[in-house]
Amino acid sequence: MASKAPRHEMPCQDAVARAKNFNEVALGYPQEIAVEEAKRCIQCKKPKCVEGCPVGVEIPQFIKQIAEGNFLEAAQVIKRKNSLPAICGRVCPQETQCEAQCILGVKGEPVAIGRLERFAADYEMAHGTTKFTKPAPTGKKVAIIGAGPAGLTCAAELAREGHAVTVFEALHVAGGVLMYGIPEFRLPKAIVQKEINSLKDMGVEILVNQVVGKVTSVHELLENGYDAVFIGTGAGLPYFMNIPGENLNGVYSANEFLTRSNLMKAYNFPQYATPIKVGEQVAVLGGGNVAMDAARTALRLGAKDVYIVYRRSMKEMPARVEEVHHAQEEGIQFKILTNPIRINGDENGNVKSMTCLKYELGEPDASGRRRPIPIEGSEFDLPVQTVVVAIGQGPNPLVTTTTEGLALKKSGNILVDEKTLATSIPGVYAGGDIVTGAATVILAMGAGKTAAASINEYLKTK
Repeated sequence: MASKAPRHEMPCQDAVARAKNFNEVALGYPQEIAVEEAKRCIQCKKPKCVEGCPVGVEIPQFIKQIAEGNFLEAAQVIKRKNSLPAICGRVCPQETQCEAQCILGVKGEPVAIGRLERFAADYEMAHGTTKFTKPAPTGKKVAIIGAGPAGLTCAAELAREGHAVTVFEALHVAGGVLMYGIPEFRLPKAIVQKEINSLKDMGVEILVNQVVGKVTSVHELLENGYDAVFIGTGAGLPYFMNIPGENLNGVYSANEFLTRSNLMKAYNFPQYATPIKVGEQVAVLGGGNVAMDAARTALRLGAKDVYIVYRRSMKEMPARVEEVHHAQEEGIQFKILTNPIRINGDENGNVKSMTCLKYELGEPDASGRRRPIPIEGSEFDLPVQTVVVAIGQGPNPLVTTTTEGLALKKSGNILVDEKTLATSIPGVYAGGDIVTGAATVILAMGAGKTAAASINEYLKTK
């Protein structure tokens, strides 16, 4: 029976070799393994996996096409709902979404939906993309602020409806967190740009170096010919620990550390002009996916010892299990139930060590996780020369603080109607991390899709 067949593992680079390069770790399914994995799907009459997908990909249909060897057709099925499948196949937390709903996972292992999505998308890129048939233009114009996953998805959905879409991106390259936040070894930048080029083929115009809030404003866009605006500027304001020593040389926010490495290619210095210095010992504070990315990047930049310093246990760690596993394989050291209280510097203002406390877990807090409690007298020094703070990010304030009449939450995130994602300003919608706080790529894409449907309905009545 198909349901009893074992799940096929993804081929990967050897851990020792990959820890010294920035090439992609996961190598993707070859055709024969993709077909065999697809045949594990039992094609449920009421597929719960689709309910677990934030963008509603028709999962059984595309998997059926792979099982039958129709790889291009599989990609076409995915693209009916998802404009960025090669990206999602790599970075989506499928284990907590579509795969968590797979019926095979009740008594065994779920179908590897994400890996099959990646396979189909990569196959289409390699063997010819289906050309987009442009619909008749509606005469309506929409401005998208931010070329991250929410903005790009919203742009693609609106282009399908025949609206003229212009994306305003603050950085010199489109892609948002896909370009600056996720390392090359997890998400190759060439893949991101190929997906973005497919949006350009749909007629989406992307303008870079356009800092909305500086060069123009939301109200000016509405006054200068745009019928609607979508704000998808993300969560780009890093949080810090607020402990002594965070101003020392060698302390980075994860945002800066990863942006220098990913978007500015600091790992290729001096070919690229933005260097990044790491010491022999590096501490990364936090336990999420961003912390794993920063730690694994530091290792590849030449650090000898890289520590993940996290105040709870491995069980409470929010990072994807796969990312934690890859980090452990590569030699990242986990200092769990540990938290810094001070970063210590030398006479030149450089980091030389970090004073930490050991913790134990108490009763659950508001998040449902057991509260970490410091152990009296457990203070110790950890020798490090670089500290990367990866404890989360807040909303990018540039657009929100320069847009008169835009209602905000206490957190600084944009307040929207939960169903339509409409803001307090008529014709202005928002979605992704700027609304929810830092979340996943696919949830941001789902928000972009919801907002696009709402904008489309708004334009019909405008």
